Amino acid sequence: MKAYVFPGQGAQFVGMGKELYNSSDEAKQMFENANEILSFRITDIMFDGTDDDLKQTKVTQPAIFLHSVILAHTLGDDFKPDMVAGHSLGEFSALVANKALSFEEGLKLVSKRAHAMQKACEAEPSTMAAIIGLDDKTVESTVSAIDEVVVPANYNSPGQVVISGSMKGIDLACEKLKEAGAKRALPLKVGGAFHSPLMEQAREELAEAINTADLQTPVCPVYQNATAKPATDPNVIRTNLIDQLTSPVRWTQSVQAMIEDGATEFIEVGPGKVLQGLIKKIDRTAATRSA
Repeated sequence: MKAYVFPGQGAQFVGMGKELYNSSDEAKQMFENANEILSFRITDIMFDGTDDDLKQTKVTQPAIFLHSVILAHTLGDDFKPDMVAGHSLGEFSALVANKALSFEEGLKLVSKRAHAMQKACEAEPSTMAAIIGLDDKTVESTVSAIDEVVVPANYNSPGQVVISGSMKGIDLACEKLKEAGAKRALPLKVGGAFHSPLMEQAREELAEAINTADLQTPVCPVYQNATAKPATDPNVIRTNLIDQLTSPVRWTQSVQAMIEDGATEFIEVGPGKVLQGLIKKIDRTAATRSA
């Protein structure tokens, strides 16, 4: 069974999507449609902008979404997923690819999500850090004992958990986790504390848009970040999408669930190969490739 997976923020690079734009009239039309929907030429930033321009959350998220969704669309009849999943932002790409959301509505939601998250980041300084070499339970128990906002945000693979919180909370947590045996505690260059309680403002802002979005029954199950379980009911998908902003990304658990449910091949759709690397760490026997 084929599982198609879609990357999130961090997979971007200048030049992404340019070859797709130039090689496919259908892709070009979709990119130009996106420029109109967003009211600015995101393709100029994607193809020829600077790293700093592309790193802005309000640009990064729709840019990665567009690359993933348009690539999936141009696969045509070759795109036959038995299941899909996306890492954080990638969940929206997955939902468009499996027909739960239209391209236009998906892009509008992603843009709204990106602006809401950037606003929340600017309201209170916050950050994230990658913790390498500790089991999940040790990370969880260590951060829960800190009297600051700091929580596990991404369960990326066994021994790799990203934590998210206030600047002080992350500093304290990195110190404590190194004392607990972490091989490395690496502060990340991100806009803020994604997938933490500090995103509550963004969650509330996005909830209204998601609640009014036209969500359809998808062509195959989507394994959602908030639960690591397959969903096909639009109401369940909607609830999990809203919860996603303040809940951890359960990527390890999602991949394990897909394998248990019969996934034999993982195809990454979008820029980079980040998810292929994580999947290999979760199950070294898993077959992975790019779309």
